[in-house]
Amino acid sequence: MKTMQHKTLEHDPVTDVRALADQAFSRAAGAPLIGGNSVRLLKDAAENYPAWLDAIGAAEHHIHFESFIIHEDDTGREFADALIRRAREGVRVRLIYDWIGGLGKTSRRFWNRLRAAGVEVRCYNPPHLDSPLGWLSRDHRKMLSVDGQVGYVTGLCVGRMWKGVPEKRIEPWRDTGIEVRGPSVADIEKAFAQVWAMMGEPIPEGDLPRRDEIRQAGDMSLRIVATVPATAGLFRLDQLVAALARNRLWLTDAYYAGTTTYVQALSAAAEDGVDVRLLVPNGTDVPLLRPLSRAGYRPLLGAGVRVFEWNGTMLHAKTAVADGRWARVGSTNLNLSSWLGNCELDAVVENRIFAREMEEMYLQDLANATEVVLDAKQKVRAPGEPPHPHPVMTSGGGTAGRAAAGAVRIGNALSAAFAGRRILGSAEAHLMTRVGVGFLILAALFISFPRALAYPLFIIFAWFGVALLYSSCKLRRQTKRRGHLSLRPGPALHWLLRLGVQAGGPTGRRFGKRDLLQGQEQGAPLPPRTGSSNDLQRPRRHRRSRE
Repeated sequence: MKTMQHKTLEHDPVTDVRALADQAFSRAAGAPLIGGNSVRLLKDAAENYPAWLDAIGAAEHHIHFESFIIHEDDTGREFADALIRRAREGVRVRLIYDWIGGLGKTSRRFWNRLRAAGVEVRCYNPPHLDSPLGWLSRDHRKMLSVDGQVGYVTGLCVGRMWKGVPEKRIEPWRDTGIEVRGPSVADIEKAFAQVWAMMGEPIPEGDLPRRDEIRQAGDMSLRIVATVPATAGLFRLDQLVAALARNRLWLTDAYYAGTTTYVQALSAAAEDGVDVRLLVPNGTDVPLLRPLSRAGYRPLLGAGVRVFEWNGTMLHAKTAVADGRWARVGSTNLNLSSWLGNCELDAVVENRIFAREMEEMYLQDLANATEVVLDAKQKVRAPGEPPHPHPVMTSGGGTAGRAAAGAVRIGNALSAAFAGRRILGSAEAHLMTRVGVGFLILAALFISFPRALAYPLFIIFAWFGVALLYSSCKLRRQTKRRGHLSLRPGPALHWLLRLGVQAGGPTGRRFGKRDLLQGQEQGAPLPPRTGSSNDLQRPRRHRRSRE
């Protein structure tokens, strides 16, 4: 009898570990695991764009479309025409684009045409006088949802470079997306509503479906990870996956610029016997930018991580697959800008069939890639790299983005060199030489032409001063009018405030996360500061000075 009782109390260790892992993933990502979905993998624009257009054409109630870039070209106009047709048929169409993403790529006439046809268009984070650091926060998401029935989470923007130009021998950009049906569509629409509310009136709750209102469409489980600036949900998740991977971790990224902690996580996994691979775009066809784009690979290569460069025009996908059971598809790049500075959207699927399909696609991509290695002199090389005679369309951010990602990696190396935080290798020594010579040249220019430095600094400091005074006056006026703080921050100030919230700790923060987000989404006044009991007992003058 005691033996039987002992068996009933005994737990299955495998089940316990899975439950703990699920709890860890949910807490790290801030997104629950939702079952009852079907997920279809879509490769390149040839599979993504037709699916999107079919879903738009079948819309009956609403369309929610969010894209970092919508180019004003044949492809962009095709999507605009599809949205306009549905809007004229009475479908509620809401569209979000990013101001930086559309700068120089889409005219005001393009957006006004959509608005005139009944499409509700909002622009994320246009420049403001009181937000000189607004460019730090971008809406980098790419998603589409229709009627609460189908959603698309993807890395593709809208433009002809994703389709290619065969007559000019320009190949399509390589990219990946997914189609989701089932209860998780509610989370996709909720993510859209979150950003929509940052720019104006929120979407009425009745227009958004709930999970329990959507019928199950399959047996796949996934998380919809919707990050906003300073939340770092996917960064924590990526770190956790690197730590838990046991056999394989295959990554694809367009603008890789891993932080020291993430590089260490990948290196530790590789040194522990995990097959870690990183597929990135070709360095660049501009020789002067090649050191930038390949900077930072050496620590990975030295630890056993295999790095591959795509041989096609542009690799724009952001995906990961681990141990044949976990996969990620979305908009987040492996760099600080995506992890901490942007609004991003990713789907994390936990299903062996889907993960196997992702692995097969990854191996197909490696067939068109060249492996980067360390030669006998510990220099980063790509032996056997084929020539790239075909033109590359870079108006979507290709070369500039790769150079920017490389610049971040050089920044990491520079900070390590100045602070002495880690030992630098020979590859980084060459970079330090180039950067050091560049600094000396700049120093010579500034000593010879001091006004070249004085004028830009004057403009920057004056702008910051005016922005702070403007925000202060606006805050004081609204404080007198309503009796408490009610300044509604823009995206950049919102980001900085959230950083302050996190730094303040759970008992000493100025505003709670929930309070700040509610004030941003609903346009409501920010609530008075709440703190610990000790903080509240301090004299009034101390609390006022901190506010």
